[in-house]
Amino acid sequence: MALSDGAIKGPKQPTVPQIPLLTRRAHISRVVTHSSIEKTFKMLPATFKLCAGISYRHTRNMTGLRKNAVIAIHHELNKLSGPGPSAWINHIRRRSSLLSSRIAEETYSEAEQCYVQQGQQALQKSISILSDQDGWQIEIESVNGDKVMSKVLPDIGKVFKLEVMLEQKTDELYEELVDNMEQMGEWNPNVKQVKILQKIGQDTMITHEVSAETPGNVVGPRDFVSVRCAKRRGSTCFLAGMSTQHPGMPEQKGFVRAENGPTCIVMRPSVEDPNKTKFTWLLNLDLKGWIPKTVINRVLSQTQVDFANHLRHRMASSGGVEAAIGC
Repeated sequence: MALSDGAIKGPKQPTVPQIPLLTRRAHISRVVTHSSIEKTFKMLPATFKLCAGISYRHTRNMTGLRKNAVIAIHHELNKLSGPGPSAWINHIRRRSSLLSSRIAEETYSEAEQCYVQQGQQALQKSISILSDQDGWQIEIESVNGDKVMSKVLPDIGKVFKLEVMLEQKTDELYEELVDNMEQMGEWNPNVKQVKILQKIGQDTMITHEVSAETPGNVVGPRDFVSVRCAKRRGSTCFLAGMSTQHPGMPEQKGFVRAENGPTCIVMRPSVEDPNKTKFTWLLNLDLKGWIPKTVINRVLSQTQVDFANHLRHRMASSGGVEAAIGC
């Protein structure tokens, strides 16, 4: 008896849906891509250590090797990213940037690293103080809106905060107060001299400032040795500082070595008009000597108001000179 086709073929097999070739390739590509990303993240720490030469004791101090490795990593990331870099590429870039900054810090001497840390501490402490809006008492409030406030903090003492609105752009003020710092004695009569003793990287410097005596010599001339940290975070600029010691500037005859810190100037574009700048100055000084606290409080708060006015005049005059040169 002849067998039927069904008997020959056996039970009917379940139908497998036919996926178009392009769809299957796209699916496989996604699977491979996700798998590659996971492997990349797992291998990233080991790769960075290996490329930077820090997994082996005898290559820990080979700074050139590590720098070359970081450059190579950036180059490869640029090739991987293509026209539209993905989030994970940006994540790796950020990690490599952090590695670059750590390598830069490792090239500093022990003393330089100490100064960098002091500057960062001054900035962090200042931001913490300014972030707390409670407890401020008004010391001076001018007709033009300039305001000086103060409050007493544990382990720091009395701090003063100046808040003003300036007509200049933030970048212009940053250039004057940071890049042209040593010229401050030319336009601020309360300052005789500012000298940069040492620069460490792009953000940190050690300065020596000499202040002028107050009218009537109520407060005689003081000098300060400070570490300063200049930072930009987006459109906001910071110049923080605190007292330090430097072998190139011991105490000077005829001056009382005062102490400051934490202090910080914060500049950010006005919300209403980006061509104007909201200017905040946190001030904390120990002038030393036998001076009544009432006198110190009056002098420091008035010094802040005077500084804002002198800065306005400086920026207005320099703007006029630039306009004349442009013509």
